[in-house]
Amino acid sequence: MSVAGLRRATRESVSGLPREFWWLWTSTLVNRLGAFVATFMALYLTLDRGYSASYAGLVAALHGLGGVVSSLVAGVMTDRFGRRPTMLAAQLSTAVSVAVLGFMVHPVAIAAVAFCVGMASSASRPAVQAMIADIVPAKDRVRAFSLNYWAINLGFAVSSAGAGFVAEYSYLAGFVGEAVMTLCCAVVVFMKVPESRPQKATSKVADAAPTDGVRLGTVLRDGRFMGVVGLSFVIALIFQQGYVGLPVAMGADGFSSSDFGAAVAVNGVLIVVLQIPVTRFIQSRDPRRLLIVSSLLAGYGFGLTAFAGSVAVYALTICVWTVAEIVNAPVQNGLVVQLSPAHGRGRYQGMYALSWSAAALVAPLMSGVVIDHFGAGWLWGTCAVLGTAAAFGYWLLMRNLPQDGAVPVPVPAPVVVSGPGGAVGAGTVQGAGAEPAVERTV
Repeated sequence: MSVAGLRRATRESVSGLPREFWWLWTSTLVNRLGAFVATFMALYLTLDRGYSASYAGLVAALHGLGGVVSSLVAGVMTDRFGRRPTMLAAQLSTAVSVAVLGFMVHPVAIAAVAFCVGMASSASRPAVQAMIADIVPAKDRVRAFSLNYWAINLGFAVSSAGAGFVAEYSYLAGFVGEAVMTLCCAVVVFMKVPESRPQKATSKVADAAPTDGVRLGTVLRDGRFMGVVGLSFVIALIFQQGYVGLPVAMGADGFSSSDFGAAVAVNGVLIVVLQIPVTRFIQSRDPRRLLIVSSLLAGYGFGLTAFAGSVAVYALTICVWTVAEIVNAPVQNGLVVQLSPAHGRGRYQGMYALSWSAAALVAPLMSGVVIDHFGAGWLWGTCAVLGTAAAFGYWLLMRNLPQDGAVPVPVPAPVVVSGPGGAVGAGTVQGAGAEPAVERTV
């Protein structure tokens, strides 16, 4: 491709999105540029503090458990109090808890604060995803989710490299640095990102209670959506093996930590390089086929790891499942929005985020048990089976999904609302197919 063609492709990939999205994108990038705890927590506990690997695993599990708990709570907060307040509360809490964690020395205190960090750092995810769905037109949402995912990985790639140098100087500087960057993210949100929560019709006779009728029970009773959540958990369980099962398996095969670092670096590089062009390729294609294909690529990409005997072959298998990750992430986010009523996006996104948090909690246990009792080959074979099952599950769930993205959402019976000038009339609650009225207050 010529330079002019590359510029045109880049311009088309990023053009047409609202200004609010780019400020949200910037806040995401700033947040991930400061990521430190998730990358070097295990090394900090074992090398700097002298704790055992088992204790480091316990702390990692508690961090993941915090994310599981906060996903649902943050989803409810996103719908009830707004996207912007939820993000600000999550970012401020993350900054404080991360800074405190750097000063903890007692093992019980470290574990407790790590749980709080897990809760706080995961709490902004439903709000961010719901806000993207609010402010970006339906035709551009897959592209927007892809760009946001790209910012996450770009920031994480840069921060991982920088964190290595920071850790050589001082682990405490890393904790404080992440707290400062998270505060900068909160400042961007506070100054530049407006609230986007759809306005709700309120009842005149029921103490102005919201009439959207979306509760956590509503989400749990949504069979198709909960099926997507279950499949998301399976896919996340597969992808998590790249960071919990793969290093253990490579170590057992005699490879060093630097060998693993060199191989897994391919994942970050490919995402940064390919996310935008791949999104251009997939954004007008059938999401059903994309989810099925990405599930198979994820499963069999990890399945091929059973035949790896060199760093180069490991890197090749990583290329396969990284392509699956690039395709799956934005398409699945778009599907979640498609299945969510506008006034319940926070709760739906919270339930979706729960699937990833739960996978982060279960994946280390799964890989440890399978590798210890059966060997790494069985782990990679299990990933292939799970990928096949997920592909079949997507085919079943999405057979009758409309191509145009219009998903029927139950609409409550007409309610009495106060109209202009205090007049009383009948109104109905907006479904997912319509574009909601959006608050633009800062």
